[in-house]
Amino acid sequence: MSVVEKEWKPRIVAFCCNWCSYAGADLAGTNRLSYPADVKIIRVPCSCRVNPMFILRAFQRGADGVIMCGCHPGDCHYTSGNYFARRRMTLLFSMLNYLGIESGRTRVEWVSAAEGAKFAATMNEFVKTITELGECKKLEDVRCKTTE
Repeated sequence: MSVVEKEWKPRIVAFCCNWCSYAGADLAGTNRLSYPADVKIIRVPCSCRVNPMFILRAFQRGADGVIMCGCHPGDCHYTSGNYFARRRMTLLFSMLNYLGIESGRTRVEWVSAAEGAKFAATMNEFVKTITELGECKKLEDVRCKTTE
């Protein structure tokens, strides 16, 4: 019996705000712009609704990288939600650094609904960065490991 090694592909979780970034992802799809299928999008009403625990849980459940996308500062549909998100993510990044998670594994991007090309380019660049960093095992919980 020979064991066939599967090529490792990064698991990416993208939290996208409903009004801008998710619409940007939709526009990227409509325009047939490609980005890796390894990016799993979670739609949230606003970037400020992304609790830092969501990101920690994503790493715990086996994510290799987490990106949060929201409206451009000043253009939030909930007035100032992305300002709160930006402040919260800055604090989270310093905590992740303390825990030993490389700074390149998390990212915040502002993508509007009209920027489908930017969304696709951002995701391609982020997947490339995570692929170079390799698998993240720092916060991984073996109980959450899925067998594929």
